[in-house]
Amino acid sequence: MLQRLLFGLIAVASLSLVGCAHSPQQLSPQPKLTAQLAPVGHGQPVVVKVVDGRASQSLGTRGGMYPETSTISVSGNDVLPKLQAQAEAAVRLLGFTPTANAYNAPQLTVTLAELKYQSPKDNLYVTEATIGATFRADVANANRRYSGRYGASLDQRFGMAPNQETNTKLVSDVLSDALTRLFKDPTIGQVLGE
Repeated sequence: MLQRLLFGLIAVASLSLVGCAHSPQQLSPQPKLTAQLAPVGHGQPVVVKVVDGRASQSLGTRGGMYPETSTISVSGNDVLPKLQAQAEAAVRLLGFTPTANAYNAPQLTVTLAELKYQSPKDNLYVTEATIGATFRADVANANRRYSGRYGASLDQRFGMAPNQETNTKLVSDVLSDALTRLFKDPTIGQVLGE
């Protein structure tokens, strides 16, 4: 009887440990511009659009024993309004006035091209991850066009598997870095201001 009870306790404990070890994570990152921008405009209107160009809302998996159950995702519906607000704030800092639709106004389209989270798949324990973000900027002003790609990545080591809060911060930091690099490109302000 005691042996059966002990076996039952061990089975329940091991099942509960496996069940919560690496559940999927839906992140809600908070991207922010991380640098000052020098104004080059004089209040001219600029149409600013942010779009999601990713093939999937899944960033990857956290690895571990069962990587297929440990997916990490970021919803476009969650992150796009935040990116739109940051892009409009950046355009204001550059000296322009963001607008929804102004006739013949220059256009800036910011595309979230890639957002990924890679963890080694051959390890039982999650000890490291590489997080990457890539944006594409397309500027159109009269006959002038300009496009650029801006990326950032982070290699992070962990003592234990990262929780949702940690992963949210890491993804936020990488998005912020890539977005800041985009708006630090002086050609974007030059083309918008012509």
